[in-house]
Amino acid sequence: MTTKKLLVRSEQQLVGEISQLIQTSKQRVAVTVNAELTLLYWHIGQRINQHILNNERAEYGKEVIKNLSKSLTEQFGKGWGKRHLSYLMQFAAAFPDPKIVHTLCAQLSWSHFKLIIAVDDPIKRDFYTTMAAQERWSVRTLDNRIGSLLFERTAISKKPDETISQELTLLREKGEYNQSMILKDPYILDFLELNDRYLEKDLEDAILREVEQFLLELGAGFTFIARQKRIQIDNDDFYIDLLFYNRKLKRLIAIELKTEAFKHSHKSQMELYLAWLAKYEQEEGENPPLGIILCTSKKQEQVELLDLNHSDIHIAEYMTVLPSKEILEQRLHLAVSRAKERLAK
Repeated sequence: MTTKKLLVRSEQQLVGEISQLIQTSKQRVAVTVNAELTLLYWHIGQRINQHILNNERAEYGKEVIKNLSKSLTEQFGKGWGKRHLSYLMQFAAAFPDPKIVHTLCAQLSWSHFKLIIAVDDPIKRDFYTTMAAQERWSVRTLDNRIGSLLFERTAISKKPDETISQELTLLREKGEYNQSMILKDPYILDFLELNDRYLEKDLEDAILREVEQFLLELGAGFTFIARQKRIQIDNDDFYIDLLFYNRKLKRLIAIELKTEAFKHSHKSQMELYLAWLAKYEQEEGENPPLGIILCTSKKQEQVELLDLNHSDIHIAEYMTVLPSKEILEQRLHLAVSRAKERLAK
């Protein structure tokens, strides 16, 4: 290679390295600017709330917002309307601790916070805030998760509020996931676009065609390992429908697909699979395998009598057609209420 060609290649490498430095710097600047802007919004909201709180007149708050919006718009241009100032006040009220806000601003954008402050329940807000920060959800992903009632569908929602807060704190401070943060019921599989009459193989085929979407619905940390995983016991062949590994939980996840309601025989089948996986596939340092049985419906008393709520087998329904948000919300609210009532007994 000639000296001239070497110089050209060297210059191209130089351009590439400097371009990368510029891009990286721009990204850092964008993150820093976003964090500073979000902190500014929090301080403004907190100051307005404090000012209004010191006045006893009920109508005073509306007057303050109106006058403040007018003055700020005159000084700084558009973007300081009454609605925006109301968002800032809600933001400061929903996140009263400045230290927590300072930490979150490096992880979440103002657009994230706008979605989160619209969630009315403090426990739900804590869940979505923590999960969005830990899993680095985009704004669109966060919006989809809230819209699909992820909290209500996640097993953690059925625990007492104090326990939920403790587990979320553990996740924030130590990065430790509890399986109840990942397991869901029901799973929404409307993206599979199945017709009204389908077999287990059709369901399995559709999942593998849309495996990326399925992984998103399963949750954080899932990696696909095998379809129809063959295991041999006493010269008999058995097949696990889908096998995954979850790096957050550090355990193998066996999934069985059923196009019928849950039966107690499904439990025995899964117990056999999990015992085999624990003996032959589980590696040192991993947690015991976990089983998920996806079925069209289940009866809660059967699940309770089989003591599945305290086992490594999770029974969940799946929906191939997404019902209206109102119907799904009513159903999940009832399920959560009943679960918490049982815990209180």
